Amino acid sequence: MKTVLSIHLNAKDEECTVHFLNQEVRVIRRGSNGEPDRVQALMEEFEGQVDAIALQGMPATLRLGPAEVEHHDGARLKALSDQVNVPVLDGSIIRAGLERWGIILADRAQPGIFSHKRALMVPGLNHTGLSQALARHAASLTFGDPFVYFGMPSIPGVGSDATLNPVANAQLERLKDAPFRRIYPQPGEASDERAAAPFEKAHILAGDIGPIRRYAPDKLKGKTVIVNWAREDDIADLQRRGASILITLMPSLDRDTNLGQWPASTIEALLTVLREDPDTALSEDTFLNMLADVRWTPEIRYLQEEDVNINRFAFVIHPLNLGFIHKHPIFKWTRFLPDKLVEECAAYMPPFYISTIRGGVSPETGQAIEGDLISLGATPRMMMKHDERFTYKRLNRAAQMAEKRGARIMGLGAFTSVVGDAGVTVAHEADIAITSGNSLTVAATLEAAKMAVKMMGSEDLSKGKVMVVGATGSIASVCSRLLAQALGNIVLVSIEPEKLIDLKHTILKETPGAQVTIATKTGGLVADCDLIVTATSAFGQRVIDLTQCKPGAVICDVARPMDISPAEAALRPDLLVIESGEVVIPGEHLDIGYNIGLPPKTVYACLGETALLAMDGRFEDYTLGRNLNMDRVKDIWRMFKKHNFQIAGLRSFGDYITEENLAEKRKLADELRNDPELLERTKREMGEKLKTIPVMAKGVSAKGTGWRWWALDAAVKFFATLTKGQQKGK
Repeated sequence: MKTVLSIHLNAKDEECTVHFLNQEVRVIRRGSNGEPDRVQALMEEFEGQVDAIALQGMPATLRLGPAEVEHHDGARLKALSDQVNVPVLDGSIIRAGLERWGIILADRAQPGIFSHKRALMVPGLNHTGLSQALARHAASLTFGDPFVYFGMPSIPGVGSDATLNPVANAQLERLKDAPFRRIYPQPGEASDERAAAPFEKAHILAGDIGPIRRYAPDKLKGKTVIVNWAREDDIADLQRRGASILITLMPSLDRDTNLGQWPASTIEALLTVLREDPDTALSEDTFLNMLADVRWTPEIRYLQEEDVNINRFAFVIHPLNLGFIHKHPIFKWTRFLPDKLVEECAAYMPPFYISTIRGGVSPETGQAIEGDLISLGATPRMMMKHDERFTYKRLNRAAQMAEKRGARIMGLGAFTSVVGDAGVTVAHEADIAITSGNSLTVAATLEAAKMAVKMMGSEDLSKGKVMVVGATGSIASVCSRLLAQALGNIVLVSIEPEKLIDLKHTILKETPGAQVTIATKTGGLVADCDLIVTATSAFGQRVIDLTQCKPGAVICDVARPMDISPAEAALRPDLLVIESGEVVIPGEHLDIGYNIGLPPKTVYACLGETALLAMDGRFEDYTLGRNLNMDRVKDIWRMFKKHNFQIAGLRSFGDYITEENLAEKRKLADELRNDPELLERTKREMGEKLKTIPVMAKGVSAKGTGWRWWALDAAVKFFATLTKGQQKGK
């Protein structure tokens, strides 16, 4: 059995057998207290007894960015290789490559774990690979070497070697004769306290475990710590201080844990003694071919119990109308300003954090989830008014924010899911998975509609007739195809006649024998329909004439904001107008953290899909684009059942539908069915009353805004342009 002597900076001595590259190797660890003479004595003592010597924390060369200088004692000790007749390694051959590869593997294991976060190197000295790799992912990279070694301010950088050049050379010159324990500070109380600000600003602390433990503040809540190696006492200390994640980059040498507990110098010594040809040069290429046979991933260990087994997601919301802005505690003062001005200016706001959804747990698997709500400032009208790039830009910033907060998938709520190409571009530009949530919206809508039709007294749904308004839209087209399979008699309404023809062909191919009627207007076709699903993006127009509907019909309004107004629905109290199927996320202590306009534990189906995918560990772009996949709809429904999500109680204009409501509606519907004259008179009279109600959809009237609003609109645009110009000038 080969033997490696590892000499370290502390006093503890120990021996063990490690497993590496399918071989057993004996490792003898001896402490030197960082004293060069003691190190040399140990090397001479073990001459002839070991096959390689690893010097832990005793580098022959100091490197920081482009700067490089020989360390006096480290170079002298490494040169003793010829005297003791065995290779002496300090880890410098493999460290940078393993650090870069380790960051790649960690990011693959948990995509986005480093993205858009501020990283602090503690220190950057001899961690060229780690700093280079983090610079490719992090939002910013700062080198803490000046305050680690000299108590000076830290160096902000972007991973560019040129950034460090002048300062790094000066620092290394001052360190080339420094004691080893100064170059690699060990855990313990610092004689001079370092500033806390650089640590507090950073999301990631990367470098060596000794200086991180020695100089970081006592409170490290939420921090990610990245080091080459760490041991159990290091883990215990980081846990006590509130750190969230520990990542060790070196391969594990223990069969029972993936934790990297050995420094690069020991790994390098092991590779040296396990070479097939002992005469092979000790070079990066030699070790690279050996490392290709090592199957390992960096250890990513969650240190706090509340962080363990929690899958994180994010969901984007936005105000559906001005009322949402006025109700927000921060923006109550906007009620005293002109609505038009508030709506226009809010659209230019950057995304901002609203709340965290906590307590979601699958009763089937025990998987816990947490999700951040992130809001844009634009109402649907403002999104429609601006070009799609306007919204994409804000969604990209929201994705970066979500990723920084640990989310691995982000859902697009309400109108953000239909702008432009319905999430395709956002998914392409974001580093985390994206879903529009429309698959579960379809499934939940159909389930809610089925429940509502049954509540209104229908015994055999297969004999009913259904209408889908806005049928060629992304959600409605899949609803249409599934409804045709269930009912067989369907009316498709859309302002896109060419797409209607294509959709009809698709349905007839999938469901031979189905009766499919297509039209560009609902007209008198509503009179025969038992169920009407409306899912349009219409503004300022009347989507359907409820006064002409069949007695007891169910109208399922999928659109957000809704297509149907309460005033229109009140004209026909025998009809049941329901909102699309909201869902209940499982979890006894679920807390949304913000009033999204729904009862406790209840969320919109699009948000539910995002939470469901996180719960199932499906961190992938799921529902995107306008051509929804029916298999995805069926797949998400299987997940829905698996994790015991529930369809929430049906609601109409924000209020739960009670059995008393239903009984009254069924009674009124029966009276109209049994009295044709009464039905015709009701249609006629209510039709006249409908003419007095402003034509609108989604709360937006068809009436023009007038010259005053035009003038204000122009002023707001001018202000926005001026602001952009000033920002660019900065």
